[in-house]
Amino acid sequence: MNHLKYEKSPYLLQHANNPVNWYPWGEEAFEKAKKEDKPVFLSIGYATCHWCHVMEHESFEDEEVARRMNDAFVNIKVDREERPDIDNTYMTICQMLTGHGGWPLTIVMTPDKEPFFAATYLPKYSMPNRPGMMDFPAAIKKAWETDRDKVMKSVERMKSVEHIKDGFAKTLDLGKSTGDLPEDIAGQVRDSLLRRFDASEGGFGSAPKFPSPHNLLFLIHHYREKKNKKDLEMVNLTLKKMRLGGLWDHVGFGFHRYSTDHKWLLPHFEKMLYDQAMLLLAYTEGWAETKEPLFKQTVREIIDYVEDCLTSPKGAFYSAEDADSEGEEGKFYVWESGEVRNILNDDDAELFLSLYNFEEEGNFNDEATHQKTGKNIPHLKNPIPEEAEKRGLQSDELESKINGILQTLKDEREKRVRPLLDDKILTDWNGLMITALARAGIVFNKPAWVEKAENAWKLIEKECFDNKKILHRYKDGEAAIDGMADDYVFVIRGLIELYNATFKPEYFKKAISLQRVFEEEFWDDEHGGFFFTAHNAETLLGRQKEIYDGAIPSSNSVAAHNGFLQFKLTANPEFQNLAFSIFKAFSDQINHAPEGYTHAVHAFDLFQAETAEVVITSKNMDEQVHESVKLCRELLPAGSVILIKTDEWSQPLEEVAPFTKDYPVQEKLSVYVCKNFECSMPVHSSAELKKLLTH
Repeated sequence: MNHLKYEKSPYLLQHANNPVNWYPWGEEAFEKAKKEDKPVFLSIGYATCHWCHVMEHESFEDEEVARRMNDAFVNIKVDREERPDIDNTYMTICQMLTGHGGWPLTIVMTPDKEPFFAATYLPKYSMPNRPGMMDFPAAIKKAWETDRDKVMKSVERMKSVEHIKDGFAKTLDLGKSTGDLPEDIAGQVRDSLLRRFDASEGGFGSAPKFPSPHNLLFLIHHYREKKNKKDLEMVNLTLKKMRLGGLWDHVGFGFHRYSTDHKWLLPHFEKMLYDQAMLLLAYTEGWAETKEPLFKQTVREIIDYVEDCLTSPKGAFYSAEDADSEGEEGKFYVWESGEVRNILNDDDAELFLSLYNFEEEGNFNDEATHQKTGKNIPHLKNPIPEEAEKRGLQSDELESKINGILQTLKDEREKRVRPLLDDKILTDWNGLMITALARAGIVFNKPAWVEKAENAWKLIEKECFDNKKILHRYKDGEAAIDGMADDYVFVIRGLIELYNATFKPEYFKKAISLQRVFEEEFWDDEHGGFFFTAHNAETLLGRQKEIYDGAIPSSNSVAAHNGFLQFKLTANPEFQNLAFSIFKAFSDQINHAPEGYTHAVHAFDLFQAETAEVVITSKNMDEQVHESVKLCRELLPAGSVILIKTDEWSQPLEEVAPFTKDYPVQEKLSVYVCKNFECSMPVHSSAELKKLLTH
């Protein structure tokens, strides 16, 4: 009997009709394994994972494979997005044992959760160096029943093999460093990124290429500090190439997950909320420095995509869209040339096919077969204004025509079978999108974008809290799963950005309140740094900490960023000390390979940067206040903070930033500016403020 039909996860529900006797993670499954004396087959994936679908269709839907699995194992399915704590633990084991990792993740373990086999995708039939699911269950069953000592020796060997033992122990012992980060660590990171930079196509390293927006955000910050044009050139080229290439969905908007080639042409087609959020931040900050029109357009279109495809009726954000439709990866997104000609008139078709680089035999090779497929991924070589100039056309004229063509193709594409929508709402990823929308609202002066962020927060606040603690997942009216470190740090960051965008003290107060819960539940009092799980959470093979900045920044890196902002906003040195405790706790890891920790180094460098703190007092939020805020945002360095104290906001602001008690609200506007630990006398008009900030 399959036990997944009552689950909320779209990924688990995908497997609810498999003939495999799946269990969700829980004591029922492990008790069954103990009672029946069977090993546990743990399969971890996510709803929009292409190779997870392949393994399901090949093996988990096959009656004979299922019979063999049910005979040999107790089988458990886990959605990595619902339980990143489980995924992190066993992915670490897989990486240490095999040298690589990915999804689907396949683990075989004892009923006591101790692994003795790890792999990723396994085919139905055995291949060289990769056992097949037709043979694998019987082989494990035989070893378990007739040579248990050998299996248990394998368990012990995994614990004792030095590179596995040391590697996994390091993931548990993170935070036992006692050194410091050197002042020039940001320069080291920048030089490492420069060495890896692809000067022709942007990005870092060769294929596959991930967007890694935190690398770009680091370089933007470094440019702001050092004014080295090469930093901005790396950012500018990478943002342009990603946006022009196939990584971007030119017809329906939004970014795919990563590119399998070095030219950003052939993506893995799933679209993740966290990628939209982090890239929204990168394009926002990229535009702030370059004023490149393409970046502004990209910001607007990411938000349009999220609004159209990933926003729930209550305003919070869904997790992802699948890569596959009708069992084929990318089928929803690719086009044949003849198909385009059938949809558009002759002139429009030839313009589109030429501009978006279509080929009759297809413009890319299949990733597996390396053969031309006859399918095309729309992509540009140059921004539309440059193409207009090359073709002797007016830029506005060409853009208008292309927009009409893209809308026609989008309408036609909507008749296709859409990829699966993973409609669970994850608190941490919503925190990221709240941050990005609020920040974009500030930079582009778009209150409607800030309002979208506020609406998402309203649902998270209403549904995803239990006795002041965060819950990780909301689906079908039910919130569940205790929050992990990412949930806290990303929500805190989002609340701080909502305060920066609106100056409503309620967001500031909630951020500080959550920070206190986070510290109490996750902080390592012995060695420093934050654990990934709370003190009372399920303990697997040990409590891990995260500092490596992978697809998204790590919880400890973001906690350090939050510490910087909370210190600046409250003047409470506890927050600064906490951030420096994080840097000290992970200094060995960061010093060893600093380019893997760009978001942490970014936070460290912010503390050394020249920033400002501004307090504006006024009876209410009038035009003078808005003009003062505008001037501060334009003229003060990035990382500066602004607090606004009015009659209405006076008391709640003083509760979280007690130093503001010394700033009285008077009849006239007063603006207090402090820079580099020095405070100026208050000014009372826009003209005076502008003079102060420009001298």
